[in-house]
Amino acid sequence: MENQHVGIYVHIPFCASRCTYCDFCSTANRRDLIPRYQAAVLRHMQEFAPRMENCLVDTVYFGGGTPSWYGAGNLIRLFSAMKKHFRVLVDSEVTLEANPDSVYLPELKELRRAGFNRISIGAQSANDAILRFLNRRHSWSQVPEAVAAAREAGFQNVSLDLMYGLPAQSREDWSDTLGRAMELNPEHLSCYGLKIEEGTPLWQYRNSPNIPDDDLQADLYLYAVDTLASAGYAQYEISNFARRGYASRHNLKYWQLKDYAGFGASAASLMNRRRYTCLPDAEAYISAVESGAPLLSEMEDISLYEQASEYIMLGLRTTSGISGRELEERWRVPFAPLEKLLQGYVRMGFAKQVDGRWRFTPQGFLVSNQLIGELLDAQAETRYRSK
Repeated sequence: MENQHVGIYVHIPFCASRCTYCDFCSTANRRDLIPRYQAAVLRHMQEFAPRMENCLVDTVYFGGGTPSWYGAGNLIRLFSAMKKHFRVLVDSEVTLEANPDSVYLPELKELRRAGFNRISIGAQSANDAILRFLNRRHSWSQVPEAVAAAREAGFQNVSLDLMYGLPAQSREDWSDTLGRAMELNPEHLSCYGLKIEEGTPLWQYRNSPNIPDDDLQADLYLYAVDTLASAGYAQYEISNFARRGYASRHNLKYWQLKDYAGFGASAASLMNRRRYTCLPDAEAYISAVESGAPLLSEMEDISLYEQASEYIMLGLRTTSGISGRELEERWRVPFAPLEKLLQGYVRMGFAKQVDGRWRFTPQGFLVSNQLIGELLDAQAETRYRSK
């Protein structure tokens, strides 16, 4: 991997409390675990460093959980160790996730001085009643305060996370949330549709009439696409919109099959065509690092065929789409059967071809799981016939 550009992800599985929809690897109100977790991640990075001695790190992402609740001092120490053990480029994109209730100007200034240059703030909704139902600890009034603090600290790349399809959320609610978010002039917006996952507190409400149905979710999504486009936010992935030059460089690595290394509980890595994931529990991860026991929950080598499948699946999540020539030259997959399907999607308004690349339209993104499944079936059939 001589001078290969890679990303680094660090998972911070700590929160003040757990949201009703959350099924991520997170632990609520366990500050007692933080010192051991910090030591475990530091040790993990140090032990892994020799495998990346020829890599150049150009994106770093601290996700969670709630990294801002973890504390600026801890984050800075992790980043300092990262710069010691890895070749982190000076112009790297360095992101931390934050919640509005745990954003403080002095800490933001410390983070900015240390090299953090992008912040993603979990705003979710401008409706305080919905925020309370979701067990969010902040009100909307704290969102503009958090953005103002980030600006004063020197962050010139601010992203807001928003959610649609929330309980009792109307189109008027969603329009209000988008309008208030755009008034704050963020460089980037992520708009996620609510998914009610089994095992979360919200699961008991999955059949409630107060949960927006698929038609309303689709309406809210298409409204966001049109509204953000008119305000200068270009859609570059199903859920992500940015002003020119502000697409998340780190997240693009995932969608473009670039290499990245993950540290911390549940963190995933893709290195040298091998994918592996750390244990999805903070205490189990800590114990494994401390004892020298295996800390991976899974590991697999990605075959050429699987890489082609992921190229299709992930590429079609983005507005850059996929190229038939790339598919045939890089992975030796016949494109004709897929092209036939894509031409049909064009006629249905689900896809279009731009400069030789195939991509979904916003209407296609709404049914992308089904369309991608059909394309992967066509790829599999081609493979079967070639045997």
